[in-house]
Amino acid sequence: MPVAIIGGDVRPDRPLRRPGFILCLALVCAVGAGAGSARADEAPPVAPATIADAVQIGPVAVGGMTLEQATGAVLQAYLSPLVLSVGGKRVTVSPRRFRIKAPVADAVQAALAAPAGTAVPLRASIDPKKLASYVAWLAEHRSRAPVPQRLLLRRLQPVFTKGRPGLAVRQLPARMLIRDALRSGLRGTVVVPTSPVKPGFEPGSDGPVIVIRRGSNRLTLYDHARLVRAFPVATGQSAYPTPLGRFQIVVKWKNPTWYPPTQDAWAKGLKPVPPGPNNPLGTRWMGISSPGVGIHGTDEPASIGYSLSHGCIRMQVPSAEWLFDHVTVGTPVFIVAA
Repeated sequence: MPVAIIGGDVRPDRPLRRPGFILCLALVCAVGAGAGSARADEAPPVAPATIADAVQIGPVAVGGMTLEQATGAVLQAYLSPLVLSVGGKRVTVSPRRFRIKAPVADAVQAALAAPAGTAVPLRASIDPKKLASYVAWLAEHRSRAPVPQRLLLRRLQPVFTKGRPGLAVRQLPARMLIRDALRSGLRGTVVVPTSPVKPGFEPGSDGPVIVIRRGSNRLTLYDHARLVRAFPVATGQSAYPTPLGRFQIVVKWKNPTWYPPTQDAWAKGLKPVPPGPNNPLGTRWMGISSPGVGIHGTDEPASIGYSLSHGCIRMQVPSAEWLFDHVTVGTPVFIVAA
């Protein structure tokens, strides 16, 4: 069977290049004997046959055309670029990328012999691997990652930015729609199916937030941006200042044992203190992501409201117990100089 083969190959990461291609079209034409040496006394050549009115090959109206005209019109239709809409953005791709093939010669011959008003079927085929590769490229380069809601500190209060949803290409239905458009020869815009992707939250920004003011020795707990409760605290003395910055709670211990920080001169010779009323950590420890620093109770309640600790944030024991029950591992902790 004579077949028009429309071939070519491009790299998946360069979808809009127009590489060279090979077009092989086998057409059967009857040629009179001795056509190259016609004598002057012979009858003039017969006009080429034309296709009857209102005949279509696939989606192409070829009525009144010659064999050559119809062939050109059909090839033009099936070789025309395919326009895709992905999330409202336009993408153009050549059918040659998919190694499209169609029996154009047979269809034109059938159209020449068909009565007026005939619809001659023509359905192209494509390379499914090329199609799958292209749609995978489309999903990688035309999908959009979501932007999560972020937590910031402005004017000493937590502020949450608005997240932005993402966009994901649905590959299976996209392949089916592109395949059908290429096979049919129709070139309307193909809307590529997509799914929205929820923006979500920045890790640790979807719950409680702690703000510690080192200068005024005050700890404030927020639920998102809503003020929940504030406490007086003790922070680090000038020789052992509480660090400034953004941290998070990394560990929570009930009734902890206090171990002296052997790297610090002030702790040399001291021994661990088990849970109990004389424990420097009280009954609760909430370690933050600054090494050796945490929020905890204290056996020195008179230090609350002053800068007297060795870098940690001290609270009254009942206050530390309450806070312990209202925060989680991952809770953000902002420590500012105010």
